Amino acid sequence: MTVALAVTAVVVWLGVVTALIARRPDPGEPSPAALRDALASALSAHDADALGDLLNYPGSGASDFADDYIAVLDDRSVHDVTVRLSPDDRAPTTAEVSGRSGQGQPFSYRLAVTTEDGRWTVAFTPPLP
Repeated sequence: MTVALAVTAVVVWLGVVTALIARRPDPGEPSPAALRDALASALSAHDADALGDLLNYPGSGASDFADDYIAVLDDRSVHDVTVRLSPDDRAPTTAEVSGRSGQGQPFSYRLAVTTEDGRWTVAFTPPLP
């Protein structure tokens, strides 16, 4: 009887974990415009969870990377963040992020934009020409 209860508990636990994983949405946004807006919002708000949801990052490291990245934004008091997609807003390959540090120093950098299965993400690797 005890063995049957233990086996049942394990099967139920595996079912719940599988269902939770299956329900988690794929990373990214459904359109380039939504990606641009969500990325600008995540970086402006210094929101690591929102940033992690936009990353094309292998394995389960997106969350840790986003936490570390947002910590740098916090340390530098980054503000006035904007995101521009290029070369075409409808089919971008690059997102240019710009803003200002706490001391007012402007900055900008480019990220690769990727798409897979209808989801648009960014990769913190230099975009290829």
